[in-house]
Amino acid sequence: MRTPIARASEPTRVTDLDQRPLKVLRPEQVERYAEDGFLALASLIESDWIERLRRVTQTFVDRARALREPNAIFDLELDHTADAPRLRRLTSPADLHEVYWEFMSTSVIVDLVEDLIGPDIKFHHSKLNFKAPRGGEEVKWHQDIQFWPHTNYGPLTVGVFLEDVSDEMGNVGFIPSSHTGELYDQYDGANWRGCLSDRDVARLSVESAIYPAGPAGTVTVHNCRTVHGSAPNLSARERPLLLQTYAPADAFTYTDLVKQSPRGDSLIRGAAAQWARHDPRPCQVGPSRVRTIFEVQQGDGRRP
Repeated sequence: MRTPIARASEPTRVTDLDQRPLKVLRPEQVERYAEDGFLALASLIESDWIERLRRVTQTFVDRARALREPNAIFDLELDHTADAPRLRRLTSPADLHEVYWEFMSTSVIVDLVEDLIGPDIKFHHSKLNFKAPRGGEEVKWHQDIQFWPHTNYGPLTVGVFLEDVSDEMGNVGFIPSSHTGELYDQYDGANWRGCLSDRDVARLSVESAIYPAGPAGTVTVHNCRTVHGSAPNLSARERPLLLQTYAPADAFTYTDLVKQSPRGDSLIRGAAAQWARHDPRPCQVGPSRVRTIFEVQQGDGRRP
């Protein structure tokens, strides 16, 4: 097997010396991802998969009804009740139910990832963000890689719409080509804030952000450096978004963020890397203590 190389003009993916046939994407979509730092693919996931994922997800929503405070698995909005459950996140669904793990490790999603980062793939982590109706919280502009730094910038995240998503539902917006710009400081002095400062946001072309919408089964994929965020959900419908992050096998983590996860940082396709690939650009290292992006950005302080 030849060693893959990362070309300076294509900072988001591994390019093999040999040209491999694509499994899901067209060549122009691969180039679009390299240029924009994200893709949206309407109705990629079959309805059978979506129904299976919905059924399992509902069992966790029902479990959360009995909770009054968030815990290591469930992150809850402040107005969550048993009669009107309002979840912000289900943490690490890949570790909680075999249906989630089967989907994340064997479905067409992995073929999509292979088209973008190469045949040797590690699963890093997963989460399910709910975005409750009529006010599900915003996610401020941020980049992912500072939360879980790696030796290179190949990691990417795939989002799967579990319900139809329209423009007023607080869908995720991506700033095109922001992955080729700077890596922003997501600290405020010594305090981790998990988002860009107002000053840095003012320097970005946030008006150019693209907010993909579409039917259930639509998929987004974005590079770990791409600046993205979302507004509150103003609709009367919940917007559950299943997220799974993958890395090329030669990208190694700097922190132990997923150390407790039985699935975390596990090889799911191809061969383990014998050499680490190091991007010459520095990478900020966020705190290794696990807190959700909502807890960090909103500062609600309900969990130590």
